[in-house]
Amino acid sequence: MSSLITIDSKGGCLMGIGFIRRVGLCALIAGATLSFSAGCADAEITQAQSELPTEVLTITGHNGEAHRFTVEIARSPQEQEIGEMFRKQIAPDRGMLFLWSKPQESAMWMRNTFVPLDLVFIDTDHRIHAIEENAVPLSEGIISSHGIVGSVLELPGGTTERLGLVVGDRVDSIAFGAKVSPQ
Repeated sequence: MSSLITIDSKGGCLMGIGFIRRVGLCALIAGATLSFSAGCADAEITQAQSELPTEVLTITGHNGEAHRFTVEIARSPQEQEIGEMFRKQIAPDRGMLFLWSKPQESAMWMRNTFVPLDLVFIDTDHRIHAIEENAVPLSEGIISSHGIVGSVLELPGGTTERLGLVVGDRVDSIAFGAKVSPQ
C-alpha cells in the first residue's frame, strides 16, 4: 500500500487521486501499520475552481498522428487538490495538466469528481508512462501511476481509447517548461 501514496515533506499528508488533492489524512507509517489522524486537511472543498490558465498540449501517437488539446495548468498544491472536482462536463478537446515540482509516484482519486476521466501519467521524458481509462466518478479508490512521473494529464473519459493513445506516446507542451509551485 505504501507504494501507492505520495507523502509530502511537510506533514506527511497523503496526496490523493482525482487531481492531486490532499486526501486530508496524515499517514504515520510504522512497519506495515498505517495510522490516520485529522489535522492535515485544508478547508473542505465544496465547489469547482475557476478555470485555470491554459496551454496547448499535443500527444503524438505511435502512428505519428498528433492530437491537440487545450489544458488547464494546475501548478499550485491548492489547484492540484481541487483539480476537476465538482465539474459537470469537460469538452472533448479539453483537460487538466498537473505539473509536479519534482518527479514522484502519483496516487490520485475521484472524490467529488462527477465525470469519468482518463488519467494519463507522463514520465520525465514526456512520454506516456501509464493510463487509467474511465476512472469511476466519485470513487475514493486509489489510482496509481505505477512508477515515477513528472506530471498527470486528465482527459474526458474514453478519450485515450477513442484516439488510440498508448504507453510510450509523446506528450508536448510549453507548460512542461513552466515554473511549478513547491508541493
